[in-house]
Amino acid sequence: MTSTARTADFSDHTSINTGRTSTRGFAFASMLAVAGALMLSGCTTADTSSDMMRVERAQGSDQNIASLSAVIAANPSDPEGYNVRGSAYGRAGEFRRALADFNKALELNPRFYQAYANRALVQRNMGNQSAAQSDYNTALQLNSRYDVAFIGRGNLYRQAGQLDQAFADFNKAIELDTTDPRAYHNRGLIYQARKQHAQAIEDFSTAISLSPSSPEPYNGRGISYVALNDDDNAFADFNTAINLNGKIAESWANQALVYERRGDKVKAAKSYSHALSLDSKYEPARAGLARVKAGGA
Repeated sequence: MTSTARTADFSDHTSINTGRTSTRGFAFASMLAVAGALMLSGCTTADTSSDMMRVERAQGSDQNIASLSAVIAANPSDPEGYNVRGSAYGRAGEFRRALADFNKALELNPRFYQAYANRALVQRNMGNQSAAQSDYNTALQLNSRYDVAFIGRGNLYRQAGQLDQAFADFNKAIELDTTDPRAYHNRGLIYQARKQHAQAIEDFSTAISLSPSSPEPYNGRGISYVALNDDDNAFADFNTAINLNGKIAESWANQALVYERRGDKVKAAKSYSHALSLDSKYEPARAGLARVKAGGA
């Protein structure tokens, strides 16, 4: 049977950094919440949680951006203000405005390595992969221990199929004692691609310990369990992923695969169909549904 199991990717959740410590994804919530305090203190704060929970869209809202603009108006020569507002624009999907703010931050402080990494993420989202890699390289030249940039650059390499370079970057971030679960999750994906499933399971388990409410590493670990014919543990992981976020097509298709392997074609068809209702273009679910129907579901 052809496996359709897949895992979602953490690569789009590269850390946006508002100053001295990293935040997850465009997760600069605490900085936005204290925009008024920044005006008074000139200090930056960040969410230091290791959990990679999605940030509410409101944190990239017009209201918060307006507050950050007031901070900048009061401190027009402070590069950190532009860096934080650029992060807010990035969270809102306004990439050109984000890029302009990161450019301004770097004009004011050419050694602002966090802003280089933040700009790299925007460049990635705009499809400018070469520019993104250049910015990650510069961030690492300025701070050779910056785990965020290693992880971001590693994701670029992995998506380009340069697995050895990606593996080296994720290893380096882990050697630096990163608490960012993406380093372990994405290294696990490489182990998985190399069919080193025991090592992949170990890395996915570490990612889960750092980010227990994220479904992606459960999907990843479940796939490796499937590869090792451990369907019970795989099924438990896929169900956990669904319980954490029931709107991910991959999780339902992965669950369906276990039903299919167990010979329960009716339940497999139901789960494959649900995956397609979430993402009508998700080919593994379409192929799986066709397979079980051909078998008499």
